[in-house]
Amino acid sequence: MIITRKKPFGDVLAMVGDAKKVALVGCGSCAASCQTGGEKELAEMKALLESEGIEVVATVLPAECCHKMLVKKELKALKDTGCEAVIGMACGDGVQTVADNIVLPVYPANDTLFLGQIERVGIFHEYCRMCGDCVLGSTGGICPITKCAKSLVNGPCGGQKNGKCEVNPENDCAWIKIYERLVATGQEHKLWQTRPDKGHADVSYPRHINLREVKK
Repeated sequence: MIITRKKPFGDVLAMVGDAKKVALVGCGSCAASCQTGGEKELAEMKALLESEGIEVVATVLPAECCHKMLVKKELKALKDTGCEAVIGMACGDGVQTVADNIVLPVYPANDTLFLGQIERVGIFHEYCRMCGDCVLGSTGGICPITKCAKSLVNGPCGGQKNGKCEVNPENDCAWIKIYERLVATGQEHKLWQTRPDKGHADVSYPRHINLREVKK
């Protein structure tokens, strides 16, 4: 899940500037789960904006704000509303998807933080950096790119103390956790495998995937 956090309302207000008629676009998936762009949050933002004299002419809640064709269909509700700007209450991807489908200023109401695991409602943990070169098969299902503060792929740095990371003592050393997992699953031999340094070819931005391409 893409984890987002609300921007301060003052920041949103500053972006909106002189616009007096705005539309709100949320997301029924990730942002709704993060309590940053669901039905409740849209209603709260509407009330805040109207308290500042800004008219909310439409609210749209696509099931997935990163789905281009779905968003294009939903944005038809903004036609003839006199909308001067759009506030996107999704992740950065969702905000850009809205901007791709409308010729109006589009402003983000959230900061996009990370791809994470949901522990329970309102508690999220970063689990994946989306590096494009997954090493989980050799590290016991624990990602050293994300879990290690230095993103080391060939073992610990030696700076851990009492099992905690020297960069952030609140975090467990990722490589001690990897060692423990590999031993528990009878795969400790993988600790001696040399992993190539992480390249940058798979994270040359922006990236694109086309599943319709004919595979040779």
